Amino acid sequence: MTQVVVTPASSSRDMDAFVRFPLRHYSRDPFFVPQLLYERKKFFKPSNPIFQFTEVVYFLARDEKGEVVGRVTAHINERHNRHAGEKTGFFGFFESIDDLAVASALMTAAEDSLRTRGMKVIRGPFNFSTNEECGFLVQGFDRPPSLMMPYSKPYYPDLMTRLGYGKAKDLLAYEYTYQGNIPDHLVRFSQRIRERKQIVIRSINMNRFVEDVETIFRIYNAAWSQNWGFVPVTEEEFRYAAKDLKPIVDPAIVLIAEKEGRPVGFSVTLPDYNELLKKMNGRLFPFGFLHLLFGRKSIRRVRTLLLGVVAEYRLSGIDVLLIFDTFERGLSRGYRTGEMSWVLEDNVLMRRPLERMGAAIGKVYRICEKAL
Repeated sequence: MTQVVVTPASSSRDMDAFVRFPLRHYSRDPFFVPQLLYERKKFFKPSNPIFQFTEVVYFLARDEKGEVVGRVTAHINERHNRHAGEKTGFFGFFESIDDLAVASALMTAAEDSLRTRGMKVIRGPFNFSTNEECGFLVQGFDRPPSLMMPYSKPYYPDLMTRLGYGKAKDLLAYEYTYQGNIPDHLVRFSQRIRERKQIVIRSINMNRFVEDVETIFRIYNAAWSQNWGFVPVTEEEFRYAAKDLKPIVDPAIVLIAEKEGRPVGFSVTLPDYNELLKKMNGRLFPFGFLHLLFGRKSIRRVRTLLLGVVAEYRLSGIDVLLIFDTFERGLSRGYRTGEMSWVLEDNVLMRRPLERMGAAIGKVYRICEKAL
């Protein structure tokens, strides 16, 4: 076993090592997609609105030679605990070599940090909440992740089991490939819902981007409030994320559902830029930006990352209508495959329409937890 020392990442040099570790850790993995280094560094800066209510400690594990062999965060999300009525602490950004001593040292540091701050349970991985990347991959190691979805080593779940962690929840990623036509029953059902409920589906207006983002924000917090693990998003957070995503938005597939002019649902689908990020190896310069500039029109895959309907219309079929219109409009833009992720394993109301349209589970992500 590796002799390991775990210390807080307290300096700018430590944080640089924290951000860069995955590039070396996954350097020989053909399916790993590096995030842009400048984006990751920006994400961890105090200007990120999430730090207004999230208290974080960063840890690095080093071997006897001083080489970084793992990392993890221990964080408390005050908004989550207020909303859920819990004293739960979280771990995130976990990476480790395949060595139980390293994983144990990292998680012990995280557990001790949360325990001393009064937490009763540790849960994760969340980077930093359900509104960002979360979960260990447990199925679907044979292909790259979709945009803004995690990728992790196959041995992580076993390490967690050996450290006393149990399953809290599985998150499902559904995949769909266009087979030449949209299923007839989906076409008929969508037409019926559109006519009977008098629902209008419109694309986001890029000239009124801020206003439409605020509309989506309001529906999101209302529609998702009862979901497991939900953390209410502040308007500042939503705007912060939307500003970063705006350059890659295809407005044809970001949709708002309206009933008599009132917004009642939405879905957010983005081109899967991971196809390009894979080639950039985390760097925008000197040549990485060229992949973004000239490669965006070649993207044929999308990811639906958000879908919500207000409570009074939740069983009215608007979710199916949003899915149908996303595919219909996406096909006209040249997209042929997509991932809908993630979906809670026990969210039957969301899983059923996806499976009826022919989507199948492609990846499974696991959230683990342990009593403190």
